[in-house]
Amino acid sequence: MKIVIAGAGVIGGSVAEALAEEGHDLTVIDSNPDTVRHLSNTLDVICVEGDVADPELLREAGAAEAELVVAATEKDEVNMVCGIVSHHLGAGHVIARIRDPRYLHQTEFLRSALGLSQIVNPEYECARQIARILRFPSAARVVTFSRGSVEIVEHRVPTNGALCGLRLSDMSRRFSSRVLIALVERGGKPLIPNGDTVLLAGDRLSITGSSDDLRRFFHEIGEYKKPVRRVMIMGGSRTAVYLTRLLQESGIDVTIVERDHDRCDQLCDLIPKAHIVCGDFTHADVLLEDGILTADGFVSLTGDDGDNIITSLYARSCDVSKVVTKIDREHFAGVLADSGLESIVSPKELVAQQLARYVRALGNSSGSSVQTLYRLSDGSVEALEFTVHEGDACTRRPLRELKLRPDVLIAALIRGNKSILPDGSTRIQPGDHAVVITAHRLRSLDDILEEKP
Repeated sequence: MKIVIAGAGVIGGSVAEALAEEGHDLTVIDSNPDTVRHLSNTLDVICVEGDVADPELLREAGAAEAELVVAATEKDEVNMVCGIVSHHLGAGHVIARIRDPRYLHQTEFLRSALGLSQIVNPEYECARQIARILRFPSAARVVTFSRGSVEIVEHRVPTNGALCGLRLSDMSRRFSSRVLIALVERGGKPLIPNGDTVLLAGDRLSITGSSDDLRRFFHEIGEYKKPVRRVMIMGGSRTAVYLTRLLQESGIDVTIVERDHDRCDQLCDLIPKAHIVCGDFTHADVLLEDGILTADGFVSLTGDDGDNIITSLYARSCDVSKVVTKIDREHFAGVLADSGLESIVSPKELVAQQLARYVRALGNSSGSSVQTLYRLSDGSVEALEFTVHEGDACTRRPLRELKLRPDVLIAALIRGNKSILPDGSTRIQPGDHAVVITAHRLRSLDDILEEKP
């Protein structure tokens, strides 16, 4: 697929990397010569230096013939102009990054007025992910499918915990909750398990089930954490504003610590019910004075990975029950997990996943397109949600009769309002939503089969 990415900063560069890995024909435009030089040396893409809002430059870069243009600069207004120009040039689909909270409730209007196919907001997606984690603090990460009908949560097996040494075939006898271990990450390597798999201390699990069953399961294994009620946020970014509003809807009390006086004044206007503290969040006395010892949730959202890591480690040393750390440089994630900081969120990775899902849906002509996509285990495994259609080759036969590709697991089916954890006798029906865990890059549900009839 021919794709033009306009703007190659943190988000645009990450999107370019993700889509290049999937083999698309990419052209990247950026006004910074150093950025252009770096991308041309590291990725197999065409790089163009210049103004992404210049119609002639967009035409020369191939926007008129592109199946997709992604406007991903740091400035919303530039992305809007780029989107309008690309649409009028004839681009098949146009996606724009629009971040300002003022535009959040105008998404449908902007899409229609500007001719956009989709709007992406990395800060809002990051806030939603963090809110899910804080609402389910027993998990290191929470991803949802079919509007919350099924969730996958990540959990590390503690030494001497109830899961340590457990054979998966014994789970249904040991625990009453209906959950499924969909992925085991051991020593940095992913394993799609079967009934003979034995869990070990330190394993990082991806566990599938309904919200209620997952909560019961964590109660049963003795790893349940009480809901978060008081959250301290470091940094008054756009993400902090979005997150505060989401948490306040759930009745959670929020304190934001921000060092810039002008930004503190803005925050008081944007989120008047939050407690805004103007101070240096890297100083322990500021955090102590403003209640870190009584907080049961802590989120570091500054623009500096180092500050986020340091303040998160300090919060953990203060026995804050749930700590969430935002990072932009993903290579830190593995090191942080070993230090006890397991809930790591990356805005650029969330957007890359969102766009990968959209691109695969565009490239699929067989019906059952990707509805949701999450990357697990540092991106080597994916969790995908497909809508099942009449005529899909995997329907109406018991799962035990389907010859699945290696490293494929059907983790859940959503039928109406009911979630189903499948077994060998389960039949996939048209109208279902199927959640699949796989090490392959799938475009349609039938790609799970080794041979299509």
